[in-house]
Amino acid sequence: MTERFIDPERLADAIIQKVGRRIVLGLPLGLGKANHIVNALFARAMADRSIRLHVFTALTLEPPRPKSDLEARFLGPVIERTLGGYPALAYAEVQRRDALPDNIEVDEFFFQAGTRLGVESAQRSYISANYTHAAGYLLERGVNVVAQLVAREDDRYSLSCNTDITLDLLAARKAGKADFLLVGQVNDQLPFMSGDGDLPQTTFSHVLEGEGVQFPLFAPPKEPIPDTHYAIGLHAAGLIPDGGTIQMGIGSISDAVAQGLIIRHREPARFGEALKALSPAGAPPTHGERFETGLYAATEMFVDCLLDLWKAGVLKREVGGVVLHGGFFLGPQAFYQALRDLPREDRAKFQMQAISAINELYGDEDAKRAARVDARFINTAMMMTLLGAAVSDGLEDGRIVSGVGGQYNFVAQAFALEGARSVITLPSVRGAGPKAASNILWSYGHGTIPRHLRDIVITEYGVADLRGRTDRDVIVALLQIADSRFQAQLLEKAQQSGKLERGYSLPEAFQRNTPERVAEALAPLKAAGLAPLLPFGSDFDALEERLLPALGRLKAAQAEPRKLAGLVLKGMGQGGIEQAALKRLGLDRPRSFRDRLIALAVRGALAG
Repeated sequence: MTERFIDPERLADAIIQKVGRRIVLGLPLGLGKANHIVNALFARAMADRSIRLHVFTALTLEPPRPKSDLEARFLGPVIERTLGGYPALAYAEVQRRDALPDNIEVDEFFFQAGTRLGVESAQRSYISANYTHAAGYLLERGVNVVAQLVAREDDRYSLSCNTDITLDLLAARKAGKADFLLVGQVNDQLPFMSGDGDLPQTTFSHVLEGEGVQFPLFAPPKEPIPDTHYAIGLHAAGLIPDGGTIQMGIGSISDAVAQGLIIRHREPARFGEALKALSPAGAPPTHGERFETGLYAATEMFVDCLLDLWKAGVLKREVGGVVLHGGFFLGPQAFYQALRDLPREDRAKFQMQAISAINELYGDEDAKRAARVDARFINTAMMMTLLGAAVSDGLEDGRIVSGVGGQYNFVAQAFALEGARSVITLPSVRGAGPKAASNILWSYGHGTIPRHLRDIVITEYGVADLRGRTDRDVIVALLQIADSRFQAQLLEKAQQSGKLERGYSLPEAFQRNTPERVAEALAPLKAAGLAPLLPFGSDFDALEERLLPALGRLKAAQAEPRKLAGLVLKGMGQGGIEQAALKRLGLDRPRSFRDRLIALAVRGALAG
């Protein structure tokens, strides 16, 4: 019999009465955490040290933390508007202070990018794991409670945004390999997703539901797409055959890939011209045709731009009546609203599954192979070595930025499936001005994807096909897509190692890999309105969307004092214009000399 509660404190007492004072709490990654239940159990353990609480999870979501006063002025109102009322996970704040007591452990296998770099206890308790292995590790720890956010329709409950690990755990429980309470918290904003995660109420031992425990779903702000990412996205869009399969994650590079596919579908001539302009050798795209059959998505993360691809008629190849199988989703508020508003028959085209079903081929392997034809698994890295190893999750001093997640799973699938390819994307450079550094390195003291699994790598300067090539040819291919500011020193390292002959020099066409050339190649698409900063909407208002490119220019200029001074001087000539923008940032009446300088720099940046 399912017990119902409206008070999370009483529910916490009921859970402790049922399982005892040792709680091994499994939480879905990302959006699917039952925040009120988690916080109530955490409060009990903080108050009573005889209770031992072991939390196992991933991707603990926290609102962005502005890195400067100007970022705070811009993001503060956005965060309040989109996340006001979101109940912060109490364990995260205590962990951030390295202040968790001895009776509470928090183990994560994936961090929200960069949020735990300076948190020593989190770095020590990080578990390096493929996404598909996480459920097994949780079972080994003796999980006895799984707490999940759910959607409800009558007496049915949907795991909605997070079928991923929960379905694998339920399968283990059914097989007698586990014994745990599945506890649900109903959130009325979650779309009810049919499929494997549509469960009867008897699956749940306890359910928390009521007006007092409703909260807005976590919605990370959309990132504007810079020129670098648009170029990467267009290159990737030219590698995906009609009738194929796609997988990708969240972020502006994925948005750029999706917009590139839409341009290709609607304006194939413009798409081909843009790729020729972006390619140093002026080569046409491998695939530039419209989508007649369309694509099917088998992706651990169902991101909002995939829904936009469906609306545009690109994502339309059905497998068993379904255009997308996913393991979890996360996105802006408009994405959740769009899913809720879809007619039931359309929403049923997007099915959520266990992560083992998405990220691996075993289990009904013949059907998966038949469905995942011509697959392109598109993922991002932070850095690449010149011999083809990808650095995606951590730094060479051992600190973890994010996690392995499903990236290795999809790289392995790319080699296991006929006609499939792994595509690793990354900007060639990070930072600006004198702080600019190459993301293509000779070597690095940490790796995520080993070089024996090197395949396709894309930067804004082109595509390097590395599969099956010699070390020498891999080096040449990656040099050709590196930024020209760093090619000479990379080439010298390769020659010193004996991996590249002393007499080799890069062809002239590849010595013009500069941001200016990329901007010039993209100019026609921008002029035609085909490459907007936010092609799929955002939670920003119109004024904030106008501010985004200006703030980007200002941030880049801060690395070079001369450019920053130029913006200030330009701002002096703008008179009283842009008052609305300055007011939005609280700079319309600057009170200090520093604020006056920032206001002038913002004016200069707005003037372009």
